[in-house]
Amino acid sequence: MRFVLPGKLEGIGWYSYETAQRLALNHPEHEFLFLFDRPFDPALIQTLNRQGARVSGHVVSPPARHPFLWYLWFEWALPAALRRLKADAFFSPDGYCSLRSPVPTLMVVHDLAFEHYGNHVPPLVLRFYRHFSPRYARRAEALATVSQATRDDLARRYNLNPARISVVYNGANTLYSPLPPEAAAAARAHYAASAPFFIYVGSVHPRKNLVRLLQAFDQFAGQDATHALVVAGRMAWQTGSVKSVWNAMKHRHRVHWVGHLEVEQLRLALGGATALLYPSLFEGFGIPILEAFYAEVPVLTSNCSSMPEVAGKAALLVDPTRVDSIAEGMLRLACEPELRAALVAQGRQERTRFSWDKTAELTWQALVKILP
Repeated sequence: MRFVLPGKLEGIGWYSYETAQRLALNHPEHEFLFLFDRPFDPALIQTLNRQGARVSGHVVSPPARHPFLWYLWFEWALPAALRRLKADAFFSPDGYCSLRSPVPTLMVVHDLAFEHYGNHVPPLVLRFYRHFSPRYARRAEALATVSQATRDDLARRYNLNPARISVVYNGANTLYSPLPPEAAAAARAHYAASAPFFIYVGSVHPRKNLVRLLQAFDQFAGQDATHALVVAGRMAWQTGSVKSVWNAMKHRHRVHWVGHLEVEQLRLALGGATALLYPSLFEGFGIPILEAFYAEVPVLTSNCSSMPEVAGKAALLVDPTRVDSIAEGMLRLACEPELRAALVAQGRQERTRFSWDKTAELTWQALVKILP
């Protein structure tokens, strides 16, 4: 539960939070030990226990946010905690496990982006990933991935038996829903000075492809005088090129940086958008795509890795390496209301394939196979 940080939930954090709480609530016959690497919000534990679960929270020091501390946490602190707490199994939702602990382990691998885009990762972090990730994958008794694309990548790259790997898709928060016209207008007023807008959702780092997205928007904005671009996400790492491109844009005044938004804020921002723009270079799943399906907002996303698998027929697919492909997609979404309507209608169908309840059930099916 290292990524379950109050007010800072992103991809893996949401996966951990949504899955772990459902496992605990659905199986009160078992005690669940939630392990954190820093102080946590006790309300999470208290709420689950009031609802009939049996959960206890434990802080295992030190906070693991650096390769040296990752090693210390997973190879020394975690094995000691699992031994002290007499854990029967270890569920790792974030792609790490312990080589030193004998406790049966189910590990979730979200993606192997670092194997494809190593230049997007700090050198020390890349060395850690490339050294430990294949070892973790071979050590864990069971593995799960959030897409078939990641399952295939994991099996092929690390020479693993695919039978060991379950596909356990992500879900999306059902708070995302279509906005009535007056709420959509209020969102436009709040986030884009009343202009219609496209929205990008996610943290800002090289793999997310914001440089090309900004270049594409500048190209598109030369043909469309009305739309703005809202960027909803925190600045993560290696953001210098993004800032440089933005400063050089002719239409930079039409780009609105709103930072990380909590779910209720993001529900309004996403629901008020003309479309979600998600031209990432590589994703293990891409939760914002599914969130847009629930918000009934059209989606533009990439034609590579897991994104076509998640989007199905409900997104306009573009080549994320070509600025003109992204810009052409924006222009189509801005100018073709019938295309937007068709994508939204298809999104209602595609979203039925995914839910956090399904995620939790498939996770449990994988977990019980390794319980003693």
